[in-house]
Parts: sequence; C-alpha cells; structure tokens
Amino acid sequence: MSLTLTVDGDRWRAHLRAVAGAEPGLVPVAKGNGYGFTLGRLARKAAWLGVDTLAVGTYDELPEVASRFDGSLLVLTPWRPFGAALEVDPALASRVIHTVSRVEDLDDLLGRQPDARFVLERLTSMLRHGLTARELWAAARAVGDHPRARVEGVALHLPLAHGAHLSEVQRLMNDVVAAELALDTIWVSHLSAAELATLRAAYPDFTFRPRIGTDLWLGDRGALRVTATVLDVHAVERGDAFGYRHRTAPKAGHILVVSGGTAHGIGLEAPTGDASLRSRAATLARGGLDAAGFVRSPFSIDGKQRLFAEPPHMQASMLFLPHSAHVPAVGDQVDVRVRYTATAFDRVVID
Repeated sequence: MSLTLTVDGDRWRAHLRAVAGAEPGLVPVAKGNGYGFTLGRLARKAAWLGVDTLAVGTYDELPEVASRFDGSLLVLTPWRPFGAALEVDPALASRVIHTVSRVEDLDDLLGRQPDARFVLERLTSMLRHGLTARELWAAARAVGDHPRARVEGVALHLPLAHGAHLSEVQRLMNDVVAAELALDTIWVSHLSAAELATLRAAYPDFTFRPRIGTDLWLGDRGALRVTATVLDVHAVERGDAFGYRHRTAPKAGHILVVSGGTAHGIGLEAPTGDASLRSRAATLARGGLDAAGFVRSPFSIDGKQRLFAEPPHMQASMLFLPHSAHVPAVGDQVDVRVRYTATAFDRVVID
C-alpha cells in the first residue's frame, strides 16, 4: 500500500563502482531528498565506495550523514554569518569543509574559527554564487593573514551542459593561478570525462575533483523501478459522480484509487527548463487537457500513462480508466514515472 522505489541492487552497485572507478577523486553529492534514496542511505553508500569526502547541500543536512560517513563533509551552500552555518556541532568542525563565496564571509568565518577548512568558490557563468577574479585575489590576501586557515581548493559550479565548458574553465584557471594561492585542488561539477582528462593533462600540478550526484545515484535508470499499489477499483457509468469535487464520469469505465499523492510529490511538477518547440507544444496540450478536466498522470497501466480522475489527494490518487482498458485488481502494482529529486517514497527496497 505504498509508493515504492525498487532497486536492482547488483546492477545499481555495479554502476556506482563503475563511476567511482572512472572518476578519480570522486566526491559523491547527497542533498535534498537524497535523490529519492534518502541522505542516510547515500552516506552509507559513499562510505562503501571508499571515498574520502561527501558533499551535502546545506548545513541542516550534516547531522543525517555525519553518523553514517566518517570522512570530510563538503557543504555546497556558501557559508554565511547567520543561521545553520553558525550551529555546526563542534564535534564535526574538523570534518566540515565550508564553501566561501564572499570576501567578507571569509574574514568572518576565520574570525570565528581560525583553523576552518574551506574552498573558495569562483563565480562561473552560472551566476549563482562565487568570487570574481578580483575578489579571489583579495581572498588570497585574506588567507595570508590567517596562518591557521586551511584552504582546501577552489570550487567551480558550472551549468549542466556537458562538453561545453572547457574554454570557460581554462579562463577561470588563469585566475586561480594568478591568485598565487597555496592550493592544488579544483572542485568541479558538470564536466564531461573528456573535459576532465584535458584539464588534468593541461594542469598537471592540480588535482581536479568532480562532484557528482545525478549521474552517480541515478545514472542507470534501468536499475530503478517505481510502483504504486492499487487500493480500490470502482466501476462507473457515464454521468456517475465521484471524488472530493463530485466530478462526473465522461463515459463508462473504472475509477482506480492508487497509492501516491501530493505528500509524495505526485502532481507537483517542477519546471524542466526545456524551451524547445516540442516542450512548449506539450505544455499547451496539457493545458488543454486540464481545461477539459483531464490531466495525464504519471501512473502507467498496460504501458500507457492514465488520466487523473481529479487532482491527486495527499497520499493517494484517483485515475480514470476507459471501459476498454485492462483493469488491475486491488493489491496489484502499477508503474509510476517520477522525478526522483522531487519524490518522497514510502519504501526503498534494494534487492
């Protein structure tokens, strides 16, 4: 009676080992909902992979992973002189690597913790967080004023488009070299294997450490299956009322009640960022279905995504099956297509 993520354990673990073997200096990323697996489970898997550093998204995520992974913990959200960043358990202080993206924050951090470990984030074309070239040089001077400071490297958070960042990284590396920082590690994201190989050959004095989340944990989708349980089945005739809003059946068929609702993230679609004509057409088509009272659900029966009978409930959804469709029985499992990073599963089963 659950929304369940079932994992082909052997296949998934083989994929994790393959990525770790192909990516020297791998830094697994465990953040948010743990890519659907939960943070604790990913922390244990990072330990199983034998890596020395695990990256988390925020300071609030540290407690959940710290007891399951005993290496260094890189926090990707930049340090700020307020909130959870100031509430780190003192017992973890020596394991935490902060991300610093403003010169004033560096001064503040080292004033509070003179021996803090941190990476300096260089601003990229993402324009999210980071230091400009001049600010990186100013940060280098500030580090020189704090002999106990432990600068662990420079971080580059790049856009998602693989295979298109080499020239940008080379330009940013010129700034790193010019800053004359006593470091030899560059923490990077969203670089292809070919780009990493080129950079390692061009800058042999530096170690490039790829931070990888989606391609590691979700890189082999064939190892993952999401299913919902059929909780109830009701035959309806044209005009029969059903649901919270007492909608009426457009024709004879069945109402299926299945596990999985808004509490799981079902029906709460995140923007994809796809601006293609095909994507826009699909959006218009969905809007037309919604206006007519029909919205395609992520639940599949006989290989076809079925329509919501009404908006999903908190923990269950109602689907409409036309009269000609195969009707599953109560207790059967149906496949669900979800966005893993936005879904909370009731159960995660690793075979």
